Amino acid sequence: MGAPLEGIHVLDLSRILAGPFATMILADLGAEVIKVEAPGRGDDTRSWGPPFIEGESTYFMSVNRTKLGISLDFKHPRGREILFRLLDRSDVVIENFRTGALKRQGLGYDALAGKYARLIYCSISGYGHTGPRSAEPGFDAMIQGESGLMSVTGSPDGPPSKVGASVADIVAGMYAVQGILAALYQRAETGRGQHIDVALLDSMVSALNYQAAIYFTTGRTPQRMGNRHPSIAPYETFEAADGYFTLGVTTDPHWHRFCRALQFSDLEEDPRYASVAERVRNYESLRRSLAAALRQRPAAFWLQRLREAGIPCGEVRTVSQALEDPQLAARDMILELPHPKAGPIRVLGSPIRMSASAPMRPTPPPTLGQHNREVLCGILGLSEAEYENLARERVI
Repeated sequence: MGAPLEGIHVLDLSRILAGPFATMILADLGAEVIKVEAPGRGDDTRSWGPPFIEGESTYFMSVNRTKLGISLDFKHPRGREILFRLLDRSDVVIENFRTGALKRQGLGYDALAGKYARLIYCSISGYGHTGPRSAEPGFDAMIQGESGLMSVTGSPDGPPSKVGASVADIVAGMYAVQGILAALYQRAETGRGQHIDVALLDSMVSALNYQAAIYFTTGRTPQRMGNRHPSIAPYETFEAADGYFTLGVTTDPHWHRFCRALQFSDLEEDPRYASVAERVRNYESLRRSLAAALRQRPAAFWLQRLREAGIPCGEVRTVSQALEDPQLAARDMILELPHPKAGPIRVLGSPIRMSASAPMRPTPPPTLGQHNREVLCGILGLSEAEYENLARERVI
């Protein structure tokens, strides 16, 4: 079979991270994605760095592979005409402008739905398109703080901390893709598109799951616990003689196998640790005993024994160590692409594997306006003279 989304046309009016991440996933699945950027300036992230390679931002390149990139000033009357010609052939449009910005330009969902009944219009914003805070801008770091995530991230005696990746943007982008795929499925039945409204705040709060359940059930505000888990023990990071490793003992059978593999018979026989709930209640004493024992030998020693016993565990690796893992290479998670300006670049691949669909054929992230001629002349059918006029008037 072909790619799952082959024949689906996506008009990408988004920038920075959440929207471009979503459209990159759609492109990975076979959709044609045309990314529209402001002439001369482009996506905000084109200026974010260092690092840059031959003037190209590695941040931008990390979330924009496999897209056709055009530059277009759609506030200009001629640019607006071209935008509508692109909308004529689009199944999906995705945007993450501040709430109301496109509506004021006559490009909101309500204005387009009458003309394009089949259009699926996805909006990503900080706080959503409804509610008292809908007009406020929202970026990843502030949403990590406002969602409560920062309050439960970090050590108990340290300050609140953000996660080391832009998880609010990434999670919102994933929800946007889910909403778009669901809308495409429903459109196949009804013939009609719809508006998808994804908020970073909603997305990040949804990720609290069991932390929220603790508050709903007990009325207590969850606190920072470092690397430990509030409902399972031992499930965290431990220090070995030469570094750190993680382990997860999530069931009572796991506990018995864990103790026997590491020859901790005294802990196995201790009634304070006889069940998951008891181990959580007596966490402090359990932690002290395990920490003292596990510091005596290198991480590799413990990991070998734990793996042989079937206990979930792993090294705590640096980003470079993780990315050089042969497992990722075997799964095509590290791609080398021939960028027209930066030369050979390495980017992350898609984690989605489908047994009966055509494999992904990634292309390099576009330079600013790289596909102007291909899209405007090749796809929309503009003449060479029309194209040159657009360039002369700085519409593209």
